[in-house]
Amino acid sequence: MTPGGPRTSRRVLLLGTAAGVGTLAACTGDRRARAPASRQSIATQEAPIFDLSFRTVDRFRPFELVAPGFVAVDLDRPAVDVGRAGLQREESGPAAPYAAVEVRVSGPSGRFPEGASVAAGLATGDDQHVLVRWSAATSRLSLEVRRNGRTRVLRRRRVDLSGDVGIAFALCENQVTALVDTGDGWRPVLTERTKVAALVDLRREDVLAAHSYAWAADELDPISVRAGIFGMTGVRDPHLVQHADGSPYTRDGRVFVTWTCAGLGFFQQAHWTVWSLDPAAPEDMRLEAQLFTRRDGLLLGDHAGQLVRDGDRWLVATSSWGDFEPGSIHVRHCESDEDLLSGVHLLETRRTPLPTPYGSWDPALTRLDGTWHVGFVESPSQDPFDFHPALATTDADAWFEGLSPVAAATDLHQCEGVILATVDGSTYLLASDRDGRDYPVFDLGGRRIGRLDAPYPTNIPHPNLIPDPSGGWLIVTFDGQQFEQKVMGYGGHGDVVVMRST
Repeated sequence: MTPGGPRTSRRVLLLGTAAGVGTLAACTGDRRARAPASRQSIATQEAPIFDLSFRTVDRFRPFELVAPGFVAVDLDRPAVDVGRAGLQREESGPAAPYAAVEVRVSGPSGRFPEGASVAAGLATGDDQHVLVRWSAATSRLSLEVRRNGRTRVLRRRRVDLSGDVGIAFALCENQVTALVDTGDGWRPVLTERTKVAALVDLRREDVLAAHSYAWAADELDPISVRAGIFGMTGVRDPHLVQHADGSPYTRDGRVFVTWTCAGLGFFQQAHWTVWSLDPAAPEDMRLEAQLFTRRDGLLLGDHAGQLVRDGDRWLVATSSWGDFEPGSIHVRHCESDEDLLSGVHLLETRRTPLPTPYGSWDPALTRLDGTWHVGFVESPSQDPFDFHPALATTDADAWFEGLSPVAAATDLHQCEGVILATVDGSTYLLASDRDGRDYPVFDLGGRRIGRLDAPYPTNIPHPNLIPDPSGGWLIVTFDGQQFEQKVMGYGGHGDVVVMRST
């Protein structure tokens, strides 16, 4: 721009020119055709969402092996029952194959006796177990499975320990991880899924039900033992819990958000949870509920979805990441009259008949003037990944019946995080485009009308919009910061990122 030349307003940059905004694939029945480009209407130019400008105000990372509020075993200086062959089996076990056991011990004078050992994991009443174990005699940390009277060591590594240390077992789906804390926080040392699953499938409800939390601290005085449902190495995929009309569901001034809790592994090792927060202090996030899926004879960690309150029932929409394989991913749903904002729940879902022949995830639903608007990600391929936002509608009472396609943004290829948000009486479909590093905004006809004025962290942060009762708006989202990727691989993200409108 030359000095004295025409100035471009922030609103014009967000809206773009008609050519810059581009076109979408409009849907008519099963046919998709390019919608003709048209000049933006006055209503579009005055859309209140483009008056919002966000800045990052906070960043933090939830991390717990045993989920806060879901501790089943909490022993301080427990007495060791030497009459039970070292392994102490507790009465309770996890409701789903997402569990952790932490054992903290101290060596006399900073050193461990040669016969000392520590174990943590799950065990049955008939001498079967899945454990991580450390031996002072060999300085070896191992991961073992015992079945049919035979113990198989699946992974091992030499780890020298002394002083006050923690040894932990973590189960995420069928992946077992051994972690150590020498004073700088938990770090994974060993992990294995394939060999564990070949010996025991802990996703099977009858198999898991036979297992209880177990631990041992031979020739040592344990400092503490904690066990319960696995927590998180990070969080992602936030979605505001809403009423059917799109307004936030609140209790005692707190709003609720579903999050995917990153596990120790890939997508299958994550699971779905509900958190509450105070919009005036978003850092005050509190884990409230754990949501797992019972389907196909398995207990799974399906995640990335939405909870909607419709009258006296909960509408549940989620994505089948719990047993993900390319070509299998799809949206699932159910209804419940239980309090899904508290406790542990095993949801029995069924496949959602979305109007697409492709893979799908990230469902979002809102009912306006008797019409359900259903946003979702449509994915022609998951190897390699290619995905974009799509929109459908129905006038049926059930949001998943008789859906007709409206539009799909087929010109986008790394765009997900579908959110339906209402700002000052206008409802929009929002998404997150990794290629463009921005948040596209669509109207309910599926037309792309601009983008949010907000920072774009790493990965594909979802534009989860939350009204601030004191005025303005929040975006509570995430980034791609991994947890110990060298050992655990991709999937341990991310930090919570909070933005506030100015």
